[in-house]
Amino acid sequence: MRPAARLCLSSILTPLRNPTTTKTIPTTTAASVTRAFHTTPITTAKVVPVYGTGPPPRAPEPSAEFVAEERAEREERLARRRRQAELLRHAGGIQGLRRDAHAHAHAQTQGQTKEQHGKKSSGLKRRFWKDVSVKEVDGSLEIHLDSRPLRHPTTKAIIRLPLTKPHLAHALALEWDSLTSAQQATKQHLIPLTSLICRALDIANSPTPEATRTEITTTLLRYLDTDSLLCFAPVDPDHDPSSSSPHLRELQEQAYESTTRYLTTHAWPGISIIPVLDGTALLPVPQSPGTREVIQAWVMGLSPFELAGLERATLAGKSLLAAARLIVEWSEEGAGKSKAASTGYQNQEKGEGNGGKFGVEEASRAVSLEVDWQTGRWGEVEDTHDVQKEDVRRQFGSTVLLVSGQGTKTKSG
Repeated sequence: MRPAARLCLSSILTPLRNPTTTKTIPTTTAASVTRAFHTTPITTAKVVPVYGTGPPPRAPEPSAEFVAEERAEREERLARRRRQAELLRHAGGIQGLRRDAHAHAHAQTQGQTKEQHGKKSSGLKRRFWKDVSVKEVDGSLEIHLDSRPLRHPTTKAIIRLPLTKPHLAHALALEWDSLTSAQQATKQHLIPLTSLICRALDIANSPTPEATRTEITTTLLRYLDTDSLLCFAPVDPDHDPSSSSPHLRELQEQAYESTTRYLTTHAWPGISIIPVLDGTALLPVPQSPGTREVIQAWVMGLSPFELAGLERATLAGKSLLAAARLIVEWSEEGAGKSKAASTGYQNQEKGEGNGGKFGVEEASRAVSLEVDWQTGRWGEVEDTHDVQKEDVRRQFGSTVLLVSGQGTKTKSG
C-alpha cells in the first residue's frame, strides 16, 4: 500500500496569515505544518485476558424418572436374556420348555411391575404376552403366546409345524420371546424365521400351486446364469503357484468342483455344469443342452418347505448351486437324494479329509470368496462387510432349520 500523500502547505498558509508580507517561510519549518490526508487514527491491539477461570461447570444429572426407566429396561433385558439362555438349554424337549416357562413366570411378572413404575408406555410399545411356549396340538407343533396360538399375519391361520421339526418350533418360539414390543412383530427383519415359515405354508396352501411353483422356479433359474460359484476371476500371471496363500482363482475352482461334483452325484446325475464367466468374459456362457431342464424339473419337485428354503438361500447367497447343496444335505425329506450315491460320495469326501460336511459356515464362505479375498487384502468397511457376512449366515441358518428335522438321514460313519 502506498504511503499517504503529504503536501507542503506553506504557500497556502502564509498569505492567509499575513496577506501583505512577502516573507518566505524557511524550508526547514515546512515539515511542522504538513498534514496527511488520512485522518483515521491508528488503533493498537488490546490484549484481553482469558475469561472464565476456575473449574468447568458440572455435567447435567439425569432425572429420577429417567434413572428408574433405565434401570427397569436393564433389568428386563437381563431377565429376557436369562430366559432365552434357558430356552436354548432345554430346547431338546417340549416338556422341558414348559417347565422353563413356568419357572420364570414369577421373575418376569416382577420385571414387568418394575417397568410399569418406571415408565408409561402404550400398547404397541409393550408386548401383550408374557410367556412363549411350544405345544403339541392335534399331531402338530404350535407356538403359543401365553394361551394364544401364533397365527399367520395375512391369512390368520394357526401356524402348525410337523412333529419332526422340534428345533424349528423352538427357534420360532425363541424369536418371538426376543421381541420386546408388539410393534417389533410388524418388522420383517426382526422375525425372519416367521416370514420364512409363512412362505413355506403359503406355497403349501396356494390355490394355484402349479403357477406358484413355476414362478419361483423361473426366478431361481435366472441365478444359474450368474451363479456365484460359476464366475471365476482372471488368471494372475504373476502369482506363484508354490506360495502359501492361494490365489482367488484357485479358491473359486475348489468351491466349484466340490459343489458341482456333489450335486451331479446326488441331485442331478448325468449332467455337467460349466462356469458361466471365466476370466475376462463379458457375457455368460449358456449351460449344455438339457442341464437347465434337469435342474428345473428338480426344483419343481421339491416339497413346500424345501422350495421355500431353496428360495431364501439362493436370494441370500446369489448362488443356486450352494443353496441346492444345502437343501440336499440337510432336508429330512431327501430332496431327491440317492442313498447309494450319498454313501459313496461321503466315503470319497472322508478320504479327502473334510468329512463331507457342508453347513452354514461352508456355504457362506463359498458364496463370499471374492469379498473375503478382497477384504483380506484391502480391509473391510465397518458396518458393511461384517454385517453382510452375518446376514448371509443367518439366512443360511434359517434354511437349514426349515428343511431339517428328526427324520433327516444322518451321515454314516
